[in-house]
Amino acid sequence: MNDQHWGPTISGDIVVIGGGSAGIGLLASLLKRDPHLNITLIEPNDTHYYQPAWTLVGGGAYDVKKTARPMADVLPDGVTWVQASVAELLPDEQTLVLDSGQRVTWKNLIVCPGLRLAWEKIDGLAETLGQNGVTSNYSYQHASYTWQLVRQLKGGKAIFTQPGMPIKCAGAPQKAMYLSCDHWLKQGDLKNINVEFNLAGAALFGVATFVPPLMKYIEKYSARLAFNSNLVKVDGPARKAWFEIKDAEGNVTVEEKPFDLLHVVPPQVSPDFIRQSPLADAAGWCEVNPQSLQHVRYPHIFGLGDVCSTTNAKTAAAVRKQIVVVAENLLALRKQAPMLLKYDGYGSCPLTVEKGKVVLAEFGYGGKLLPTFPLDPTVARRSAWFLKATLLPWFYWNGMLKGREWLTSLSKVD
Repeated sequence: MNDQHWGPTISGDIVVIGGGSAGIGLLASLLKRDPHLNITLIEPNDTHYYQPAWTLVGGGAYDVKKTARPMADVLPDGVTWVQASVAELLPDEQTLVLDSGQRVTWKNLIVCPGLRLAWEKIDGLAETLGQNGVTSNYSYQHASYTWQLVRQLKGGKAIFTQPGMPIKCAGAPQKAMYLSCDHWLKQGDLKNINVEFNLAGAALFGVATFVPPLMKYIEKYSARLAFNSNLVKVDGPARKAWFEIKDAEGNVTVEEKPFDLLHVVPPQVSPDFIRQSPLADAAGWCEVNPQSLQHVRYPHIFGLGDVCSTTNAKTAAAVRKQIVVVAENLLALRKQAPMLLKYDGYGSCPLTVEKGKVVLAEFGYGGKLLPTFPLDPTVARRSAWFLKATLLPWFYWNGMLKGREWLTSLSKVD
């Protein structure tokens, strides 16, 4: 720990770590309920991103500049913003230490810093990302390069990867492939392109209901699925990638594969200051009750968003419902009243199977289907594309980040 203190200790009442979808949305919802709350936000970045649209950017269907806004523009009035990173959490002292060495105390802590993209876990990736045909829609800097590569490719080998779970938006790795294939099909080039999807896991999608409709598109695009195949090394200039392949007995071999286009999804981990703190579970995620989202060992702490130990899909749609649970339950706790709201694990993954059509997968804990609309959720629809590409971005900036809780009906504890 850095024992050097810079300036006096900041005394916070409600302290929120993270100014992403979860953090800003929660700030807005709390202040809608009580404008007089004393809230401090700890967030180092000066830009806020709408990440769900990066898939569309990589498919040539969205302007990347529209996915970024200054943090100051989305921050609700009345919040004290400390622009710094957290170095250490001391929950027993109700204190955190910033990277400057300054300390911040809290009465209640909300943990929502997101997760970290661990590009460094793939040997050679950092040096070649954004050039030599190597790209990723998981990066604001590189999603546009995906579309550039897709437009340029007329033949050869296109490899798309998916690391081990959990990751942000588990459907995004294959969405990149579908939108690319749709473009190549319409251009008449798909017949000259060998498309391969390498997944570290053993299933195309975690909720079995959606596998058959997705397989129809895998077949339509003549894509090859390589299960239990995990990207471990890239040589961009040589256009080669290496995968660890696990067989049925658990034996691992390394296979070299050439490529002309490589779309990489990096492994994803909990931030160091969470993983190395008493808040973490054995896997490093912030350990919360899956229904109340209250920390299991520190009742004055709540968590939401991608950093949580909950088994829901790590998506902005999940955060939208989690915000209401945390806002209501936190304020109830502060009044020493019963915490009545419970989170059902809702998450949504709009699977962009072609440009102009989406399979809208909505589900909760245990893979239970939780459709918002009374339509067959396994059918690819134009209306769901309109929702994904037009309505949801508007709702995000003008609704969710402003504390408007539309379509967030939740069950209460019996």
